[in-house]
Amino acid sequence: MQAFTVHKGLVAPLDRENVDTDLIIPKQFLKSIKRSGFGPNLFDELRYLDHGEPGMDNSKRPLNPDFILNHSRYKNASILLARKNFGCGSSREHAPWALGQYGFRAVIAPSFADIFYNNSFKNGFLPIVLTDLEVSRLFDDVKGFVGYELTIDLVRQEVQTGDGRVMSFQIDPFRKHCLLNGLDDIGLTLLHADRIRAFEAERLARHPWLNVEPVGVKA
Repeated sequence: MQAFTVHKGLVAPLDRENVDTDLIIPKQFLKSIKRSGFGPNLFDELRYLDHGEPGMDNSKRPLNPDFILNHSRYKNASILLARKNFGCGSSREHAPWALGQYGFRAVIAPSFADIFYNNSFKNGFLPIVLTDLEVSRLFDDVKGFVGYELTIDLVRQEVQTGDGRVMSFQIDPFRKHCLLNGLDDIGLTLLHADRIRAFEAERLARHPWLNVEPVGVKA
């Protein structure tokens, strides 16, 4: 998992509340058993004027000119700004996958749905909670200035504007540690690989029959 320490990036404003996971990545794209390839269909129902299905050539689909991510000024944005209750709805882990694979590293909002919030940290994606007032001011700034960027300093737990304004955010220390070190659940387990191997070796030494293959079964 990619570590997150300090990130500076262009901000895209998604000015709507209660953005659910089906809007983030519609259900028809969840058929894949892979954890990749979801970025092109992020916000599919908002980005395109037609109905999307897996396997379609997105380069030939009609874009919605009113959707914010289709505006040239927000091309290559890596920080998403949203309103309250972002990520509500079903508990699909594909939502942070799609956001990250599109190119976003973080989303800033006044509140998040619990399951989306938890899934984000497990996939190296940072959800930041700021106050309604702070978020509203950021929306005004993003819309008022082309090329508006923010710096997110996870070590200091700060969102920094170009004019020197600093907004602090809270994060669980364990989640912060995992993001700073790029550790997902598998990475955390591998930190104890030596102890796991030692346990397995001891277990087989005490119970050697556990290592015997059943008759007629090939490894």
